[in-house]
Amino acid sequence: MDVRRAGNEDAPGIAKVHVDSWRTTYKNIMSDEFLMKISYEQRTDLWNKNISKDGNYVFVAENNNGDIVGFADCGKRENNEVEDSGDLTSIYILEEYQGIGIGKELMKQLFLQFQELNYNKVFVEVLKDNKARFFYEFYGAKLLKTEKIKIASVELELLIYGWDNVKDVVI
Repeated sequence: MDVRRAGNEDAPGIAKVHVDSWRTTYKNIMSDEFLMKISYEQRTDLWNKNISKDGNYVFVAENNNGDIVGFADCGKRENNEVEDSGDLTSIYILEEYQGIGIGKELMKQLFLQFQELNYNKVFVEVLKDNKARFFYEFYGAKLLKTEKIKIASVELELLIYGWDNVKDVVI
């Protein structure tokens, strides 16, 4: 397995992981109809923009065949007004590759990036019903607040976690 910084040529592979992992992660949380409408083409366009965006950092995990099986990105959300802080925007891994350390390696890259940017605090938003929240808790994230959001006309609970000191996060 290899973890590296993503380039625009990786957008289709990231899009595939994004769509496929949403369909497994959010099954029974979001409607099947909504999840089936998400397309590889739409997500490829999104990831081309995300990879090219200043201040956004995207990393991919590849299996031994060079296929992208996971990705993560970070930066600073436009609504983040906390000085010296950043946001862990996403970590998604294909279901069959979960639980073997890929998330840990991607998380390590993100926190190295946060340190390079001299961020002290980091925030992550995760749906309450997404089991990934336990991954963040395992690495020391503390629940800061909850909000109600709507996705595809369904009201969901969004949990906002944070780490107070990037350097204290041991991965």
